[in-house]
Amino acid sequence: MDFDILKQQIETAAKNAFLEMYKKHGTEDIYSFALYSDEGAMTVCPSSNTLEALQNIDEDDAVYYKYEPAEWAYEMQGADDEFNNICTQLRQELDRNEDNDEWFNEFQGKLYSTCIEVLEKLKNENFFKNITGKNIFLIFTVSDYEFEKQDLKDIIIRLNDNEYKGEYLEWMETWGN
Repeated sequence: MDFDILKQQIETAAKNAFLEMYKKHGTEDIYSFALYSDEGAMTVCPSSNTLEALQNIDEDDAVYYKYEPAEWAYEMQGADDEFNNICTQLRQELDRNEDNDEWFNEFQGKLYSTCIEVLEKLKNENFFKNITGKNIFLIFTVSDYEFEKQDLKDIIIRLNDNEYKGEYLEWMETWGN
């Protein structure tokens, strides 16, 4: 698989997904955007959330719902055809190499790092800020998979230069307590 081509496809799909969500839900005050995959490296999906969606959540769980893409109002929404095409390509590549564990581990790592690189590039280009007028929370995550705590911390620091970074890192300190 040509990861340079895949990276461009993910970047285009991410931009289109965010633009679509902003067009449909911009008045709800979008504050976050994520790309996420799965442990089997078969998917890449977008997720976004709004401050309006946070208004009716239980205060005890507020930080979790604020920062967990699987709980966001617009999970797996935006640029559907583009992301479906990406997922089809990933599954085809996985099918061609299904008996090679060493290949899979390298593929999985490359897919995850590609998604993070795309988000970082969009952040550095002020893509989100130019649309919303503010910095938003960015994250890459993997469903049913836990990053090492330091790896997740590194992702948050790499993708966020805003108030969300501090709040997320403080929240991380409460994990396991």
